[in-house]
Amino acid sequence: MNLKLTKPLVFFDIESTGMNIAKDRIVEIAFLKIFPDSSQESKLQRINPEIPIPEETTRIHGISDEDVENSPTFKQVAKKFAGFIEGCDLAGFNSNRFDIPMLAEEFIRADVDVDLKRHKNIDVQVIFHKMEQRTLSAAYKFYCKKKLVDAHSAMADTSATFEILDAQIQHYNALKADVDYLSDFSAHKKNADFAGRIVYNDKQQEVFNFGKYKNMPVEDVLSKDPSYYGWMMKGDFPLYTKKVLTNIKLRAMKNKK
Repeated sequence: MNLKLTKPLVFFDIESTGMNIAKDRIVEIAFLKIFPDSSQESKLQRINPEIPIPEETTRIHGISDEDVENSPTFKQVAKKFAGFIEGCDLAGFNSNRFDIPMLAEEFIRADVDVDLKRHKNIDVQVIFHKMEQRTLSAAYKFYCKKKLVDAHSAMADTSATFEILDAQIQHYNALKADVDYLSDFSAHKKNADFAGRIVYNDKQQEVFNFGKYKNMPVEDVLSKDPSYYGWMMKGDFPLYTKKVLTNIKLRAMKNKK
């Protein structure tokens, strides 16, 4: 194994009812835990999303309402998942933009307190796009010289992602094998939330990354336009984004005292 680990690294992949982080739900999740001694442990779980799975989505990942009707809800297995990733770093393919934000939303809905910001996150897709500009199947063929069978199957995608990252480290001399470096290298921006609605500027201030107040400090906006907080809390924003926004507001109120 080319990776140099000081603690376990959990690769994971999510299949869902759709791509809307705020509204859609997980229907299948696969975990592959890689230990520093190269040993592995995997888990695969179908999830009842408690909402219908659109037919067009079923055509992509092959999971229908009937397939998950007797599966547990995320709330029923959330603590088990939290325990599995505790003390580990995380990795995935397009995970910074989708899988991690989606997982964070599900933990909040399940009332399980897991701060995914405390984990180092490696996005293998970002590394691949920075180096080669391809898809998961192409990445697997390019780096591992294999054809990806059962693409859009959570466990197949998860296992392939681990193999790709391990091969990337061997392929590129410029890549360091440690998790801290890979996490920083695969980050898009330094986000305050997972969805990238609130990011840090060069002064390490939280600023909005969208809309009429883009690039303006969140604290300044909430001070001059308090109604913006209410608009966001009622709007179609991820729960984690709302949590971050609320924490910033409470911090500002505390600092004024």
